[in-house]
Formats: sequence, structure tokens, C-alpha cells
Amino acid sequence: MKRVKVVVVGAGVIGFSTAVCVAESLPSCSVTLVAEKFSPDTTSDGAAGILFAAEFPDIPLQRQRRWFKDSFDHLLSIAQSAEAPRAGVMLSSGCQVFKEVPAVRRPFWSDLVIGFREMSEREMRRFPERTFGQAFTTLKCECASYLPWLHSRFLKAGGTVEQRRVSSLDELAGFDLIVNCSGLGSKTLANDTAVYSVRGQVLKVHEHDWRLELDEGDTVGILERCKKLEPSLENAKVLSQWVGLRPSRKNPRLEKDSVRVKGKKVPVVHNYGHSGWGVTLAWGCAVDALGLVKQSIREISPKAKL
Repeated sequence: MKRVKVVVVGAGVIGFSTAVCVAESLPSCSVTLVAEKFSPDTTSDGAAGILFAAEFPDIPLQRQRRWFKDSFDHLLSIAQSAEAPRAGVMLSSGCQVFKEVPAVRRPFWSDLVIGFREMSEREMRRFPERTFGQAFTTLKCECASYLPWLHSRFLKAGGTVEQRRVSSLDELAGFDLIVNCSGLGSKTLANDTAVYSVRGQVLKVHEHDWRLELDEGDTVGILERCKKLEPSLENAKVLSQWVGLRPSRKNPRLEKDSVRVKGKKVPVVHNYGHSGWGVTLAWGCAVDALGLVKQSIREISPKAKL
């Protein structure tokens, strides 16, 4: 029986996580990852990579919890292994503080991180302009290390990579199944008008902002706001600056689809549009995407051994 040829489009944290999941779980498949840019030139490379999340409005909360839990458990196992330094994954404790008490005091992921609690009145005195805070231990994933680590893991699983720009899915003729993790590229590749950019410069974002130039005003504003929260940053030296465009949607798109490629119907699994939560949800969404890949393969090749 011939091997099912799977192509994954996109080499960010979503693309590589999905490619690794498919290659490791389905050795009977031939998996190729195609992308124009690889680390250190992806948007994921500039991500803070701290695991916590916002709630998407139209996705069942249990599905979002599963994405978060699968990602957290996966990265925690790495953080507690000898691979942690190479993979750039570590435990990290901290807090987030609010000007107003949020409508939901305990987010859906609060019991999935470590030691989540509301901050005490005494702790909040440190932040006089804030009224509420949450403290917890979570994970930090440095994608500048994590992406090359995933790349090596993918190759070890038998995957192959091609560095080229994909302007149309017609260019992927010859593959039996397409996994679309192209992020902002899905605006064109999937004709998805719901995709938009969120510009990130260090920690500040501007919706629908496609500028990739550093904005000195943003830099000053970020530093001023941070110094109000942490006065010891007054004389901090800026070592580097980064700007990237996060692939955003109202809700991530993680579903089966099909397209015509050179007149042939080809199944597609979409996995993109995670906004600022790509690192947080990457592995959980990859596991979900793997399930959809398996379903698609059964439909096109019912006798395939998965």
C-alpha cells in the first residue's frame, strides 16, 4: 500500500508542532513541511511564550481547556527532562494585575497551571494603580530554541522540509492531504477574510496594523508603563527590539475542509488564527489536528493502517 503523502504549510510553532504530531503518530505517512521562512525568521520566534490564555467566544470551553491542558502537560514534561535547556522550556512564576476586577476572577485554565491564587491586599500594595491580581506558576517556552528543537524532532521522525513560498494550494499538487498552518498566509491560501494581523512590538499590540517597522514611540510607551509596575527598570538597557504580525481571528480555525488542486479534490485540515496564544495552544491544537488528519486519511484511504 502506497504511503499517504501529507504536506504541512507553515514553520511557526503551530506548523512544526502539527508536523511533529503527524510524523511521530503516523509513520505510515510521508510528511513534508513547506514554508518560506524558518526560525529565526518566523513570528513565533519573537513570542514571549508564557502559557496563559484568553477565552475565544465561539469555541466550547471544554475544547479550549483540552488545548491548554495538552499543551501544558507536553511542555511540563519537557521542562522536567534533560531536554529542557535545548528546547528552551522552563517553569516560570509571576503575576498578572488588573486596573479593575475582571468579570471572571478564575479563568478556565486556572486549575491547569500550578498554584493559581488571587493576590493578597498586602501584595497588591506594590501596584497602587491596580485593584486585583492573580499569582501562579506556569511555563515559558523560548521559541528561538524550541522551534529548532522541534525541527530536529521532526527530521528524526522521518519528516522532510522544503523552503519555498506557497502562493496557491495548486502548487501542492502531488500531495494526498494538506495541513494548513500558514497563519496570515491563510488570508490568501484559504481565501479567509476573517484573518487579520495584530502587530506586536515587545508586549504592545495594535489590531489590524501591518507595519513591520520598529516604532520608537511604542518602545518609549512600553518602557514607561513597565516602569510604573516595576520601578527597578528605570535604568534598564534595551538589548533588542522585535516586531511581528500575529495571525489573528475572532476564533482559531481548526477544522476539516477540502479544495480542488489541479482539478482533484484534496482534503485540507486547517489549523491557524491563534492570535497571541499560539505557543500556549500549539501542542493541544496539534493533537486536535492530528485527529482530523486521521479522519481525513480514513476517508480517502479506508484500508490505510494508522
